[in-house]
Amino acid sequence: MAHQAPLKYIFYIAATAEKVWEGFVSRESNRIIFSGAELQVDFKPVACSHGWRGTRWQAHDLRPRKVVRFEPPKVFQYTFAMGQNDKASRATIELVPETEATKVTVTHDEWAEDDPTYAACADGWPRILSRLKTLLETGKTFKPH
Repeated sequence: MAHQAPLKYIFYIAATAEKVWEGFVSRESNRIIFSGAELQVDFKPVACSHGWRGTRWQAHDLRPRKVVRFEPPKVFQYTFAMGQNDKASRATIELVPETEATKVTVTHDEWAEDDPTYAACADGWPRILSRLKTLLETGKTFKPH
């Protein structure tokens, strides 16, 4: 069985950490960057109630697991599973304010061996982060492929 390497993405967004944080956690921005999907979450650590619900994302079946860390506007860490996979992976979003931008680091790890959703997440994160960056810097974004 193949080991799945952690996925790591670093983006710089010309916005405050608070604005970037809001972009990740607000229902309005999630509807935009996730193509109409609705973020449903209880941000309390260890709560098992978050996920995205919407027509485009039903095919991916993002099943919530738990919020591990929630420290606004610095760290949001949670686990979730996709599709028919029963094992959750972990996503960590870290925000670091810089002079004129916010450094956004997303690390997606704790993959099950041969996780069939790994490729979809490897493709999806750059698209999600690019849409969020464009939305926060211009007020609009582009449609997914």
